Amino acid sequence: MATRTSYEQGTPNWVDLLATDPAAARTFYGGLFGWRFEDTPTLQGTSYSMAFLGDRLASAISVQSPDESPVWNTYLAVDDIDAASARAEAAGGKVLMPATDIMDAGRMAALLDPTGAMVFLWQAKQHIGAIAVNEPGAVLWNELMTDDPKKAVAFYGQVVGVGSEGTDIGGTPYTLLTVNGSTVGGVTTPSMLGAPNHWHVYFGTGDVAASVQRATELGATVLSPPSTSPIGTSATLRDPQGAVFSVFKLAEAAPAT
Repeated sequence: MATRTSYEQGTPNWVDLLATDPAAARTFYGGLFGWRFEDTPTLQGTSYSMAFLGDRLASAISVQSPDESPVWNTYLAVDDIDAASARAEAAGGKVLMPATDIMDAGRMAALLDPTGAMVFLWQAKQHIGAIAVNEPGAVLWNELMTDDPKKAVAFYGQVVGVGSEGTDIGGTPYTLLTVNGSTVGGVTTPSMLGAPNHWHVYFGTGDVAASVQRATELGATVLSPPSTSPIGTSATLRDPQGAVFSVFKLAEAAPAT
C-alpha cells in the first residue's frame, strides 16, 4: 500500500475520467477496482465523483459532453501554474483552458503539447492529487504515447522541469521521465496503429488476467491481451463508453517508481 502526501513539480499527481454517463462509469470502475464514490459540486453545477480506495483518494469521474469521446486525463503537479502555462506557449504548446481556480482545491489549466497530446496542470491547494498510488486499484504509471518523443521530452523539460533517461523495454526504445532523480513517468511511441498522441493511464492490479476477465464481464473490450515484458505484465482495455486504459502488475524485480 502506497500513500502520497505531496508531489514535486513535474510529477503526475492526478487522473480523472470524463464520461458521457458518469453513473454507468462509476458502476464499471467500482466493480473493477473496488472504488467507492463521493460526489462534490463543480463550478458548472455538475457533480465530480471522487473515487476512494478505502478512505484514500485514488481518482475521479466527471461528465463529458455528449459530442466528445470519453477519456482518461493525466495531471502534472506545478508550483506556479501561470508561469508554467506561459512556458508551455513559449515552448510550442497551446493553452486550451487558462489557469482556473477550482474553489479551494487548487488551480487547473489544460494544454496541448507540441505533438498534440492533451495534458492538465495542477497547482495544489487543499487537493494535492491522488493519495493512494502504486497498488491494485490505484494509478501505477502515466505514459505519454507520441509519434515524436524527442519533441515531447524537450517540451516537458522546459515547462515542468522533468529530466529524461533513454532506455529500452524488451528491445523497444523508451524514455523515462525523472524528477530529482526519481522516475515519474515514461514516453514512447503509440503501441496501436492509428492511436492518437495521448497520455495513457495504467492502474495497478494483483492479477492482470483476473482483472481483464472482470472488466469484460462488466462490458469492457480487450484491445491488447495480457503480455509480459521485463518490467511486468499489462493489458489494455476500452471501457463500455470508449475510454482506454491499462491494467498493470510490476515484475518482482522491476524498480520502484
